[in-house]
Amino acid sequence: MTHAVVSVDGFIADEKDDVGPLFDWYFNGDRPIYDDASFRVGAASIDYVKGMWDDIGAIIQGRRLFDQTNGWEARPPAGDNLLVVSHRPKPDGWHPEADVPFFDDLAAAIEEAKRRAGDRTVAVCAGDMGGQAVAAGLVDIVAMDVVPVVFGRRRRYFGPIDAQHLLEDPHVVIQGDRVLHLQYRVRR
Repeated sequence: MTHAVVSVDGFIADEKDDVGPLFDWYFNGDRPIYDDASFRVGAASIDYVKGMWDDIGAIIQGRRLFDQTNGWEARPPAGDNLLVVSHRPKPDGWHPEADVPFFDDLAAAIEEAKRRAGDRTVAVCAGDMGGQAVAAGLVDIVAMDVVPVVFGRRRRYFGPIDAQHLLEDPHVVIQGDRVLHLQYRVRR
């Protein structure tokens, strides 16, 4: 699966790599996703988001997102495992206790993520990594949380993907508060 919150015009960040209002719906509801209550979504979204997050066994992110989030301090918001695809090594001294492997090959990262996830889902973060995974035929489901905002340019959901890829009709369509949850199977 590849997943991200996305603007209606297909962007995951603006021209300054800022997500702006894309994540507001994660914090403006009255239902905590987990006990720490930092993520609070609306009633229409809670079962979908909690179910999807609980099913994620491993997340793969690219180096850009790793640098922006500091690898979520080795504790991704969903899933038990984080793997990073980068041509640069893990930063010296970064969470030496954390089992967060770096790969320079996306297919190898996905194989290891599958091993770690077991029967749970492997989620590839959208953007360059997600686009590369779709282009390589390594993604079965495209999941989007579409927010009613237009960015106009910058970081695209599928990164610099340069070929057409067909998706099936959405098999998940859930109207939330300031978000529309969609999932599509990738047509083979």
